[in-house]
Amino acid sequence: MIPVSSGVRIWLASGHTDMRRGMRGLALQVQEGLGREPFCGEVPFHVPLFRPA
Repeated sequence: MIPVSSGVRIWLASGHTDMRRGMRGLALQVQEGLGREPFCGEVPFHVPLFRPA
C-alpha cells in the first residue's frame, strides 16, 4: 500500500495507453484526456485494458 494523505485526489484514466510514451507523453495524455494539470499534486493512474489471449 502507498500512503496517500486525505486531501489528495486520485484520477483513473482507462483506455489505450502506450506506457512507452514516457513521463511527458503520459502527462500530455492526462492534460488532454482528463483536462487536468498533471503536476498539480493530484495522482493520475493509467489503467491498462487487457486483451484476452
